[in-house]
Amino acid sequence: MRFRRRTTTPDLHDTQVPRVCDPGALNQHRISFSMMSRRITCLLFASALTGGCSSFYQNNSSSTSVLESESLQVAAGDEDLVRAIESGNGSGDLSTGQLDDSIDPELKETAAQARASLEAVPPQVEDDPANHDLWQRLRNGFQLDLSVDNERLTQQLEWYQRHPSYLDRVSERGSRYLHYIITEIEKRGLPAELALLPVVESAFDPFAYSHGRASGLWQFIPSTGKYFGLHQSWWHDERRDIVAATDAALTYLERLANRFDGDYTLALAAYNSGGGTVSRAIRRNKNAGKPTDYWSLDLPRETRHYVPKLLALAKIYNDPGAYGMSLPALEDTPYFEIVETGSQLDLAQAANLAGTSMEEIYLLNPSYNRWATTPSGPHRLLVPTTNADRFRDGLASLPVQQRVSWNNYQVQSGDSLIRIAQKFGTTPDVIREVNNMRGDLIRSGQRLLIPTASKGDATYSLSQNQRLAATQSRGGRSGNGERVEHLVQSGDTFWDIARDHGVSVRQVASWNNMAPGDPLIPGKTLVLWSKTASPNSTASNRNNMVRRVGYRVRNGDSLWTIASRFSVDVSDIASWNNLNTSRYLQPGQSLVLYVDIRNSN
Repeated sequence: MRFRRRTTTPDLHDTQVPRVCDPGALNQHRISFSMMSRRITCLLFASALTGGCSSFYQNNSSSTSVLESESLQVAAGDEDLVRAIESGNGSGDLSTGQLDDSIDPELKETAAQARASLEAVPPQVEDDPANHDLWQRLRNGFQLDLSVDNERLTQQLEWYQRHPSYLDRVSERGSRYLHYIITEIEKRGLPAELALLPVVESAFDPFAYSHGRASGLWQFIPSTGKYFGLHQSWWHDERRDIVAATDAALTYLERLANRFDGDYTLALAAYNSGGGTVSRAIRRNKNAGKPTDYWSLDLPRETRHYVPKLLALAKIYNDPGAYGMSLPALEDTPYFEIVETGSQLDLAQAANLAGTSMEEIYLLNPSYNRWATTPSGPHRLLVPTTNADRFRDGLASLPVQQRVSWNNYQVQSGDSLIRIAQKFGTTPDVIREVNNMRGDLIRSGQRLLIPTASKGDATYSLSQNQRLAATQSRGGRSGNGERVEHLVQSGDTFWDIARDHGVSVRQVASWNNMAPGDPLIPGKTLVLWSKTASPNSTASNRNNMVRRVGYRVRNGDSLWTIASRFSVDVSDIASWNNLNTSRYLQPGQSLVLYVDIRNSN
């Protein structure tokens, strides 16, 4: 079976509007991998089998902004699990790729501890029937129609039945977060089935990242995160914040449900393919005198599979025994508490004060990119309930000035803010903020306070830099290709670089936690696993042999026929033009192609 993600976030109105945010991330980020014979795709809450990505876009021309977009992607962390399951490894061993936590060789021991911490059933999960059961509480809140008899739903059920280890793993991961999510859903009176959407979207991997730039349990892309108030900075990314992102996701789902008169199958379909797409499908059926329920609509293929996937999960969690499965016992008590810190805090200090591991702190606070909380707030941390009182007591006795380590640096002749920032692993913005500077002007002899980590890199093994190193190190595990670093030059494109090194555009983006449509900034260093013996010689011929060609679509054209005519790949045409390959080309449509004149027909 082959699975493809297509995420399209619905707008909040009945009319279709222009997409105005992050166009480079649209319709180009598809990652496919073999798993049988069909494709399954997802939206904001993407594939349970691949992890997901979601795309939302804000229409700034209206005060009641409209969200609608598309993206193709797979979340990080899940691909190895699916591959292990499909290859017959029932244990789902993820030691080669789980959670971006396989870092540089010298940090492998720390990474192994991080993996064990994530994959183990948390201490509060006890196999004791006397415990009040959170799974039963989940079932008590189910509101969707689980009696549906549909072939699409049956296909999903059969896959999960064949791969019970997948649900074992995601259930164990989710045990850290489920109590909180279910509680928030109950406060809003929403169907409890929505608590399972992170299984579909990210497999409950808090660091899940799709190369459509979607991130976190709920897989928000940057533009949609901003729309819902999820702040993103050098220090932190609230798209991965358990509390803030859950609130944003449930708010979005409520809006969709209201739009479709409380029909959650339509709301979820809109979540996947766009509110305008679902509304137009409804109008088409009305005009043709056909039913307008979800199962009767002519929707994109990905959307036709998205809702059955969630319903299949709900049916299994509702009665696992009926499908020959069991769930790890999960006590109905909060796993974490939210503790106000009042100021910035080094995460190593936090772990020490709470008496828990750094991995646990990162898994509960995955929004933090660095070694500390953000200076400007929010000043709070999630800590295990069993450690919360100890953490509060320790924090109360720790003076504010000791909560972060500082380097009192004296500016040298020839220094600049950029050079100083690079030296200490920070940014000019951080230095300006900490020192109340309005500009970049510094003078020799001036003293600057620069926040620094209290421990070495190995301690912060799940920080953004270490997770990027993990992604890049995994690129060469197949044994194919040589690791090289490419310094981006003015005029470089993903396509040029990929062609030079005999790899795909998607691989280059994936190895560097980027999307193929992202701008390449001159001076940025990319890590590649090159398959060409002499990429420089290939590069020297590039400008002479490759031409940028404008092509206008004719009647009868398809992506395949155009790709064949110019000896390029369909996926490349889609990437160059932000196209969704599941949609038809329109006569007169303009395309940009990069053609090797030696190979074109």
